[in-house]
Amino acid sequence: MNVRIGGVSIVPSAGKPKQLLALLALRCGRVVPVSTLMEEIWGDAIPRSSTTTLQTYILQLRKLIAEALPPGSPDGAKAVLVTHFNGYELVLDSCACDVWEFERLSVKGDLALKSGDAAAASKYLARALKVWRGPALIDVPAGRVLHMESIGFEEGRMRVQEQRILADMNLGNHFTLIPELRMLVAQNPMDERLCAMLIVALHSSGAPWRALQVFRDLRQTLGRELGVEPSSRLQELHRAVLANTPALSLQGFGVA
Repeated sequence: MNVRIGGVSIVPSAGKPKQLLALLALRCGRVVPVSTLMEEIWGDAIPRSSTTTLQTYILQLRKLIAEALPPGSPDGAKAVLVTHFNGYELVLDSCACDVWEFERLSVKGDLALKSGDAAAASKYLARALKVWRGPALIDVPAGRVLHMESIGFEEGRMRVQEQRILADMNLGNHFTLIPELRMLVAQNPMDERLCAMLIVALHSSGAPWRALQVFRDLRQTLGRELGVEPSSRLQELHRAVLANTPALSLQGFGVA
């Protein structure tokens, strides 16, 4: 995770101040209660000196902020990292954090896809995914609060990747998407949306027998692991492949 002021990173090297900044940045513009910050840093083992130690971490962050602020800036560090009665609030420009950049590009991509501009959607969503340098918050020592945040971000990244694949499918790039979709299905073997996308990509690339195999593999996995059959919508897609329907639809799978 990177947080910048005027292009200068304010991310500390020490673990606990970095945790503190990460949580404040993810909730930028909102007051984060002291109790939440302490839970993130210490969990259930909050020391007696926690209040003093937390204030020390805040001072360290404000020092980094002050060093990053432009000379003569009317806004001091206390106006960027604001103290409230029961917590702290980080006040930064919306372009100062890579998480916000990801969300900004994702929204642009979603809007472009909804408007039918698949080329623009693919561009914005691909740029959003490039912001990621690995798993969410991989460079931050995460406590229980940040751990829950990271789960949400990973789910958001997967959604954006699916949207980008859909945009590329709308551009007719089915064949080039097959390796990526195969990898995703291997990682998520019971995800019907991903299986549906792979089935459509294979069928549209002239390999209906491989599309049928994807359905069979999913059916076996669901039966073995959960004792259930694929959903009616996926079975309908399967029948469309058997009937050699020229244009398959992803409507109803949450990706179209």
